[in-house]
Order: sequence, then structure tokens, then C-alpha cells
Amino acid sequence: MGMTVVEKILARASGHATVAPGDLIVANADTVVLIDPSFYPGIWREILKLDDPRKIVVVFDHRVPAPDRTVAGMHAIGRDFVARFGIDRFFDVGYDQGISHVIVAERGYALPGTVLVCSDSHTGSGGAFNCAARGVGAPDLVYAAATGQTWFELCPTIRYELHGCLRPGVVTKDLFLWLAQTFGDHSDHNIEFGGPALATLGMDARRTLSTMGTELNAEFSVFEPDDVLLNYIRERNPAPFEAQYPDADATYAERRDLDLATIEPLVALPDRIIRNAVPVSQAAGERIHQAFIGSCANGNLDDLAAAARVVAGRRVAPGVRFLVTPGSQAIYRQAVAAGYIGVLVNAGAVVTNATCGACGGGHMGVLGPNETCITASTRNYKGRMGDPSARIYMASPATVAASAIAGTITHAGEFLQQGAVT
Repeated sequence: MGMTVVEKILARASGHATVAPGDLIVANADTVVLIDPSFYPGIWREILKLDDPRKIVVVFDHRVPAPDRTVAGMHAIGRDFVARFGIDRFFDVGYDQGISHVIVAERGYALPGTVLVCSDSHTGSGGAFNCAARGVGAPDLVYAAATGQTWFELCPTIRYELHGCLRPGVVTKDLFLWLAQTFGDHSDHNIEFGGPALATLGMDARRTLSTMGTELNAEFSVFEPDDVLLNYIRERNPAPFEAQYPDADATYAERRDLDLATIEPLVALPDRIIRNAVPVSQAAGERIHQAFIGSCANGNLDDLAAAARVVAGRRVAPGVRFLVTPGSQAIYRQAVAAGYIGVLVNAGAVVTNATCGACGGGHMGVLGPNETCITASTRNYKGRMGDPSARIYMASPATVAASAIAGTITHAGEFLQQGAVT
């Protein structure tokens, strides 16, 4: 009996010829990523030894630069840890900073066919690279760093076969919202993406899908490998790897065929994502106070380009705060060179340094009582971005940018059709 992508990766990592749903698997962790909350004084436990410092990546991303003394203390603990073990792959505040999952993508750390763990729940982002990447709890993260091993209970896999091509103005954030609306909760299942339409999706688009797999409650969200993926990794990381392809006779809990051409721009209504998305037209006219583009899911160069095309030659509506946070300083520099940052700032957007920022309600954009926000980030549950009375809608970067200009939730096509495209 054949195996799925995740099953083949975990079989390799555990030294077994085959594995199957229901198995409890002890696997070698190829990459262990620690972020600044990993060093929070209330949960940090001193690690006395590391299995291999070369497997460790440390990224300060959630609160950078430090907004208060507690976070400054977390950073100090992290820097001491890096110095003590001689960790080379360290991304502090400065030139190389960024959100951990974006850094992992830019540096090619999520090697195809390998296992990667981090304490952040959106670690599944690495699945875009044919990597079994998953968030784990703080004790499991310390265990993986110290012993080089982690464990999973293997779940069955749902296969999505992608066909066709997304229409102009439709992006994979819309595809994710359609999946959440149409198929709902994916708890106790993995997701595997494949099919001929992969050739039409760039790596950032795929990473949006794998990142948002967390919001479908999937255990792992992985892509089968193709030349686009393999060339992307080889250009960034010389380390050897063995990509894993699904067997022709792999057993899936379900196979679902998707025609990308049928997807339209959607928006998730406040407080949840699962089965809570509607066409943008059904939410249009809702007044907003804040619009946010950023996070590990949608702080990419393509996202900033889409926002710039919408706002070019226009101004953010009075009473609206339009916040844009690149996923990394490298993306920030690329956006400056391409002219996107100038367009956004001239429209009235506030562009911040690379960080998780407003996505988690930590700093640089916390919502106040009874405010309404439309976000192109990862979550919209009550209290996620600030005061629990705030209402959070979720949509694509283009929809968010159009709403910032209009002052109400608005379809981006209303602006793009007017010709202000750069």
C-alpha cells in the first residue's frame, strides 16, 4: 500500500519502511526554530545541551524592536542562548530580521522531505516546500532542540487536486477562504496539495495556503514537489535533500478536485473563519477604522505589489489607519526598490519594519474598543488584534487596500477597473 507525502516524510524521519494513520511516530527533527516568545521568562527553561547547534534557527519576530522591558528581557535571554551554543543561524533586530516563517522560506531552511518544528502555530507554512513543518508546544520544542527528536500521531490525509488558473484579482488567500467556507474544519487530518495548477502558483502563493492550513485545523499542510519548488530551494540552500512524492496508490481520506477558475474574492466575517466567508459584495459598505496587510501569510512582495496597484494615485480615507508590515526586511528593501513603498506611503499608509506586529495584537496596531478592522493576516477571532469588542474581517491584500481607500469594505475591482495601475 502506497503512502502520501507526509507519510513518506515521517517514515524517512523515523527510520521505518512504512507508516500509516494512527501510528505514534518518533521522528528526527531536521530543523528546530526558536522565536522570541520561546525565551519568555515565564516559560523558558535553560537548555543544558543541544543535539546539534547546526539544526537550530533563532528568529526574533513577534515583538521587534522590543516594545517593553519584558520583551527586551526575552531578547537578552535569546542572545545569551545563541552565544553560549555558537548558533550561526540567528536573526536579530536589524538588516536580516523578519517573521520566522518568512525567514525560513527566504533562506531555504524548510528542505523538501525533512521535518521542521517551531513553537509558533503557523509553522505549517514550511509545508509549501514539501517539508513536514508543524508548530509544537514549548516543552516539545525544548525536547527537540536537546535530543534532536520529536513525535506525532499520524493522521489521515485529504488530497486537493488543483486545476485551472486563478482569475485576475483572485489570489490564494481567496482560495483559502473558499476552502474554509466549503469544506470547513480539517481537524485530525493532513492536507496535501498537488495537480497541474501548481505550475501557475508561485512559492509565496503556495506558502499563503500552507500557512493558513493552521486555520483549517490541519495537522500538516504540504505540497507535492515540482520544478518551481525544487529550483527555489536549490537557489537558496546548497544542503542535500530528498523530496518526497506521493505514491500512485497512496490512500487518502478523501480526494477533492478544485477548479481555480471558479474562485472569487471573499471576505471572512468577524470572530471566526470556518464556514464564515462571503463574497466581498455581501460585506461591502461596512465602515472600517483600520486596514492591515502583513503577517507570515500575506506580508510578501506580491502582496505589497497588489496593494500598491490599488492605492496608486489615491489617498486613504479619513478616519482609517492603513498599516502595512512586510514579512521581512529583505521584502521591505525589494518593495522600496520596486517603488511600492513610495506608492503606499504617498497614499497615506504607515509602513512598519518587519515583525508579526498587529497580527497578534501585540504592538504597532492594536485595536481599541468597538473598532472594525479588515486584515490580510492569519486570524480574526475575538480579541486577536486587541480589544475583544473589536470586529475583525479577513480578506486578500487587494481587498484590504481597496477598503482602506474607500473607508468601507470594498471590492478591489472597483479601483483597478478605473485604470490607476502601476
